[in-house]
Amino acid sequence: MAALSQQRCFHHATREAVARCLECRRYFCRECVTEHEDRLICASCLKKLTAGSQQRKQRLRLAVQAGQVLAGILVAWLFFYSLGRILLLIPTSFHDGTIWESADWER
Repeated sequence: MAALSQQRCFHHATREAVARCLECRRYFCRECVTEHEDRLICASCLKKLTAGSQQRKQRLRLAVQAGQVLAGILVAWLFFYSLGRILLLIPTSFHDGTIWESADWER
C-alpha cells in the first residue's frame, strides 16, 4: 500500500489526497471530505449515513400526522355525541309547538 502523500484524489486526479474516507476506504482531497461525528468521510458516504436518519424522521412525522388525524376524529365524535345527548335532554313539551303559541301573537 502506497503512502498517503503518493495518493491522488478519487474525484480529482490532479490533486494530492489528504485523507482517506473511513467508510469506503478511498483517498480524497480537502474539498471532497468532510468531518462527521469526529471522522473524515466523503460526500457519498455521508449521504448514505444520513439517509437512515432521514427515513426515521419521515416515519416519525407520518406517525405524528396519523395521531393528529385520529385525535381530530375523536374530538369531532365527542362533540357530536355530546350535542346529541344535550338534545335528548330537551323536554318534549318544547317540541310539541306550545312554546310558539303566545298571547302576543294572537292579538
